Amino acid sequence: MNKKIAIIGLGYVGLPLAVEFAKKYKVVGFDINNSRIDQLNSGHDSTLEVSDSNLESVLNQKENGLALSFNAEDIKSCNIFIVTVPTPVDKNHRPILTPLIKASETIGKVLKKGDIVIYESTVYPGVTEDECVPILEKVSGLKFNEDFFCGYSPERINPGDKTHTVANIKKVTSGSTPKIGEEVNSLYASIITAGTHLAPSIKVAEAAKVIENAQRDINIAFVNELAMIFNKLDIDTHAVLEAAATKWNFLPFKPGLVGGHCIGVDPYYLAQKAQEVGYHPEIILAGRRLNDSMGEFVATEVLKLMVKNDIAIKNAKVLMLGITFKENCPDIRNTKAIDVYNALVNFNMDVDVYDPWASNEEVFNEYQIHTTDKIKETYDAIVHVVAHKEFTTLDLESIKNKNAIVYDVKGNLELKKITKRL
Repeated sequence: MNKKIAIIGLGYVGLPLAVEFAKKYKVVGFDINNSRIDQLNSGHDSTLEVSDSNLESVLNQKENGLALSFNAEDIKSCNIFIVTVPTPVDKNHRPILTPLIKASETIGKVLKKGDIVIYESTVYPGVTEDECVPILEKVSGLKFNEDFFCGYSPERINPGDKTHTVANIKKVTSGSTPKIGEEVNSLYASIITAGTHLAPSIKVAEAAKVIENAQRDINIAFVNELAMIFNKLDIDTHAVLEAAATKWNFLPFKPGLVGGHCIGVDPYYLAQKAQEVGYHPEIILAGRRLNDSMGEFVATEVLKLMVKNDIAIKNAKVLMLGITFKENCPDIRNTKAIDVYNALVNFNMDVDVYDPWASNEEVFNEYQIHTTDKIKETYDAIVHVVAHKEFTTLDLESIKNKNAIVYDVKGNLELKKITKRL
């Protein structure tokens, strides 16, 4: 069949995928956020995942190319639907499937015989077939695996990474029947230069995705625990890791804050499913608890260093460098930097946040924090939270008060510039 693809959700995952597919196919990018559509139609992506020139090149194609819309009527003529909406958790760490359900309802209204719906959003095993398919059937009136089909191909986008882009990351694919699996695999293989891996079932593909980030989360939790132990022993954790890394099979993880929309969320999806079937996951949840506690740990370490330097804590001026969830990226979703901020404020410190990558408006809307555009004052403490490239050349001496401390969460500033590192 002539493929016309709809990408549902145009965030960090959906837009790069839509642009890549639009080089070979007719693609409609759909998002319920009309201001996002207007922004993209103007030729700019605020997430910085797609360059302006790359975006404009597919918007202006004649044969294939990308059309953008917030009107569901515009995806009616598509026969392949790819869902790339967020799958967050609530304050109790329970999966929120609402965006996925709404996207399925939208597709169900335009679904036709022979169409394929592919989900990329991270979920626990069973969500595609047990949660999404019944909605597609109910809204469309069509029968699964007779009238329409499904696939699952988990996203592996790494926000801010200009090396591991969509086409350069091997893609896991799957389908609701063996034939559809081959079709889904062939579709992705046509744009993924790194190759594909066809999983034997949708549930296997769902499980593969959710354990990728759970594995990283657990490994980082281990080195975070080491940092807590070595801190009490007055040993430099980074020096220990550097020495241990000389062994060929030592895994090079570093301590830090674990946030973002993947590693800080996905383990809870797997834990939820495990508990539904009667198993309480010990290691996965222990890793999550430890990583979720790191913001408070960092703030407490900063407080201890300030007390040691005879700095009055109440109303102390503190500069926090970075608020995004990772370096050289504007993404503030589920950032654990906010935990550091909140803990410092709870210690009655006066905290300024400087982040040249984050949108001041987005930060205020999400966290009710006014970030500063320029460093104009001097500070009693400077906390290097996010390793943006701009911070490596920052003249810290010029913004330090007498006895001021510099705490390096990321461990990539010069040792002579800092008081201590995590």
